[in-house]
Amino acid sequence: MRSFLRTLNYLLSYVFHPNPGHAAYGQPAFIALIAICLALVVLSLTIRSWRAGLRNPVTKRLSRSWSMTTFWFGIVGLVLTVARIEQIQFVGMRFLLMLWGLGMLVYVLFQLRQFRARHYKVLPSHQYDDPRNKYIPGKRK
Repeated sequence: MRSFLRTLNYLLSYVFHPNPGHAAYGQPAFIALIAICLALVVLSLTIRSWRAGLRNPVTKRLSRSWSMTTFWFGIVGLVLTVARIEQIQFVGMRFLLMLWGLGMLVYVLFQLRQFRARHYKVLPSHQYDDPRNKYIPGKRK
């Protein structure tokens, strides 16, 4: 029991430490994180231009929040990453980066679920002229 508590204490202090260990801009993990955040910002601009050309109103309505959400996830990720590298206390916590990643995952899964449930395409219907229609009695006036 004592070793479990010691391990739990170590894990919690690792995740919630206000000023985590040394980080540099040259480390591959931080380069990848910065690249992902910049890609999210560029993706938001791409989504905005993609939505301008959409013809399906259902897709346009369902993708309404995608552009701003990806933009803000990118900006917040950049701020958290730079704060971690510059060792800004409490903003550079590992917990906040984990919370950011979890929030992004939850948003993507929720949007995927909504898109699958609500997206439909209006199929064109073929109307044909039935010659029997002129012999069928119409509505009374």
